[in-house]
Amino acid sequence: MPGTYSLIPHSKEEEVVQDFICYHDYDLVVVVCDAVCLERNLNLALQVLAICKNVIICVNLMDEAEKKKIRIDLDGIAKELNVPVIGIVARNKTGLPNLLKTIEAVSNIKNRKFADELCTHISDDKTANFVMRAEEICSRHVVFEKTDYAKRDRKIDKILTSKLTGIPIMILLLIVIFWITISAANYPSELLFNFFTWFGKKITNVLVYMKLPTVLIEALMNGVYKVLTWVVSVMLPPMAIFFPLFTILEDLGYLPRIAFNLDKTFKKCHACGKQALTMCMGFGCNACGVTGCRIIDSPRERLVAILTNSFVPCNGRFPTIISIISMFFIFGMTGFMGSFTGVLLLTIVILVGVGATFFFSKFLSKTFLKGEPSSFTLELPPYRTPQWGKVIIRSLLDRTLFVLGRAIVVAAPAGLIIWIFANVNIEGISILNYCTNFLDPFARIMGLDGVILMAFILGFPANEIVFPIILMTYLSTGELIEINEISAMRAILVQNGWTWITALCTMTFSLMHWPCSTTCLTIKKETGSWKWTALAMALPTISGIVICMIINFVGFLVGV
Repeated sequence: MPGTYSLIPHSKEEEVVQDFICYHDYDLVVVVCDAVCLERNLNLALQVLAICKNVIICVNLMDEAEKKKIRIDLDGIAKELNVPVIGIVARNKTGLPNLLKTIEAVSNIKNRKFADELCTHISDDKTANFVMRAEEICSRHVVFEKTDYAKRDRKIDKILTSKLTGIPIMILLLIVIFWITISAANYPSELLFNFFTWFGKKITNVLVYMKLPTVLIEALMNGVYKVLTWVVSVMLPPMAIFFPLFTILEDLGYLPRIAFNLDKTFKKCHACGKQALTMCMGFGCNACGVTGCRIIDSPRERLVAILTNSFVPCNGRFPTIISIISMFFIFGMTGFMGSFTGVLLLTIVILVGVGATFFFSKFLSKTFLKGEPSSFTLELPPYRTPQWGKVIIRSLLDRTLFVLGRAIVVAAPAGLIIWIFANVNIEGISILNYCTNFLDPFARIMGLDGVILMAFILGFPANEIVFPIILMTYLSTGELIEINEISAMRAILVQNGWTWITALCTMTFSLMHWPCSTTCLTIKKETGSWKWTALAMALPTISGIVICMIINFVGFLVGV
């Protein structure tokens, strides 16, 4: 069942647990408790015991209790409560065989449940009795050999959650994570590009040998295949680096501290502090961030988090932002200074997205989704050494490959559409050029041009292909191209009228425009409404258009 602290429901998870425990049939209940803070969890166990006879109390994190010199008399608690109490260390499976044997034995006992009417006993004023009894039991059977057993954690928390140092350390960690992600992703991305180029030639030879029509081969290879492999090459390496780093912070116990640091800010925005966690997930993939909003109990605050998640850039938008920074803002800088300045500018862009998240969270809470912020229980777990193997496997399977798979599904048909737009001509002009010419007047007001705006529209399935489409259209190649030299790319853009105002507006619109198709489908699934999905698309898009217009107007005034 979902994690819960009490059978008195204060969240959706606790409602689910209460309903199942009280009104459904089952063989037994295993209540998993934290050995380091057994007193708090024992309260839940006592509530369950008031309803069900077949109960096993499983005390996890016995290794942490041993490190902190906490001795627990499991047999004494078992005798007092007349139920099995099993100690385990779940991360290395210590005690699990004994737990499984006990589950098998207890599940065979009949008359496992009291009458359903007893459920009303849990929700009345007598609940304080459970808390008092939990304290009494622990006072008899739990011995703290070190009164300052949490001293190390509290010392670290004084630094990581301090009003003075908490936020700066958080920003510094953000810089480090993106530095590692960006610098480490370049080489594997290049390897993937080279492999897919080589493999694509082999596939083309096979298709030619099969005597397929030339137009079909070009549509498949220059359209579907190139877009598909571009998305994989650009998305996979950063995600394979970012998600494990994110999971390491989670395993260390730092992510709840981030929520703690940002809780007051989100409260001022009439939102939930847990939104800090979903916002962090959005850096890897906005679709993951939207799905992660399920941890927010309040339906109103969950919706606020969903609608604002795309204000932080996902890894699909990083290539465009990083390329623009490299070509127009740190061009000519080399060595450490160039790298440091680039990451610093990227961090500023990200912080602008975070600021927009705060602003629109408050805007929604004051307009479409009025309401007061709810309270929630935030547990600060002990700092622990990450399980490196599980971190890599969990982040790759549960997050990286899952997100990549969803992106591939939408990138394949998008590749065919892009190829058709670029290669089907009407009176000697491609559909793509017709569209760019149509969009150009409005795009100029935004400080862009028709090519850039059309690239964002065609990049709806996957943000990774926006910049390649821009280059493809300028060069009239009819297919996505790869230019590795920054100077060569910069020369192409400058020849087509780019200034630093164009670069700044393009970077701004990359930060603030509609979410990708995968995220939009996820929003529809999570909210069950096309109305909220449309609003989630409109908020960043309108913001991006307005800000780009302001930047362009200021540039016009100063004569750029």
